[in-house]
Amino acid sequence: MKTLSLVIVVVLTLQSVMQDSFGAELPKLGTVLTDAQVAAFANLALEGMEREYPNKPSNVMVGPDSIKSPKEMHPAFYGCFDWHSSVHGHWMLVRLLKLYPECSTARRMRERLARHLTLEKMKTEAAYFDIRENRSFERMYGWAWALRLATELHTWDDEDGREWRDAFRPLENKIVELMKGYLPRLSHPIRTGVHPDTAFALGQATDYARTVGDDELEKLIIKCGRDYYVGDRNYPAQYEPSGEDFFSAGLNEADFMRRILPKDEFSDWLDRFFPGLREKQVGNLLEPVEVTDVTDGKLVHLAGLDLSRGWTMLGIASALEQDDQRKTILTEAALSHARMGYGYVFSGHYEGEHWLATFAVYLQTGVGLE
Repeated sequence: MKTLSLVIVVVLTLQSVMQDSFGAELPKLGTVLTDAQVAAFANLALEGMEREYPNKPSNVMVGPDSIKSPKEMHPAFYGCFDWHSSVHGHWMLVRLLKLYPECSTARRMRERLARHLTLEKMKTEAAYFDIRENRSFERMYGWAWALRLATELHTWDDEDGREWRDAFRPLENKIVELMKGYLPRLSHPIRTGVHPDTAFALGQATDYARTVGDDELEKLIIKCGRDYYVGDRNYPAQYEPSGEDFFSAGLNEADFMRRILPKDEFSDWLDRFFPGLREKQVGNLLEPVEVTDVTDGKLVHLAGLDLSRGWTMLGIASALEQDDQRKTILTEAALSHARMGYGYVFSGHYEGEHWLATFAVYLQTGVGLE
């Protein structure tokens, strides 16, 4: 009873905060964002990108000279609590500018991106990985978001966007180099509901490789994907979620595999992987997850799980035939997950606000479905 009361209080408080943030209704999946909604999402990134503290660095210290501030180590991506959140916060601004170029926050977004996405800063960000102990920094979650940002810049017909695309190349090239060197050595995929999940990163890298025409990277990803996942059967969905998940390892895998398998082969593979999906017998995967404490940086991960489940379900559904009942089941579940997840984005607490807007915009704007 106490837990239920706590959840009710949290939900009511969040509804009030969201109303103040948007000045309007929450977004509805599949609809165009209003200017107020665009501004609300953008403002979370704008507020976090130059907020240096609190910060959770992931660097390996090799001596006294390694003790540096976040901004000294990462002149562009030092805010938003951690490197990957800063990277995907920048991606979100690019995404919103690309889709809503006339929005009321466009000038602020462009000014901020221009300040951060400079050639000098990207060279410094790339050089960070040249230190042997840093070569696995943000592997592969942060790498995936860097490639998603690169993908967005490569597909944006905009004068500023082209300048930032060229400036971003040192870091982009470094990440691609690292990934090509790492994947042949990764003998088994990492299956987890948090950052290191292999399938999420491979999905982002697939989209990038196809966008820029990197056939070598694409072939490597497809080989790895088939080696890692093509024989998977009877995914144990009943064991999800774990208490700090922001991904479904199973849904991430399926969302990746729909990118690399022919349509018919994917449909058959999905029947083997989620054999109960046609009867909605996939554990708790179709049920949105509530967050009991939005002030806890790990427990609030479950809000991200609602959002990432939503986009993976839509991705999987997009690869199925129109009359396939799994398509309807997944689409309906995505809608319910979106409704739940959007309600946690604007909590008034930095534990979630430094990153959840990115997940919401990813879902709302159909990333990976183009």
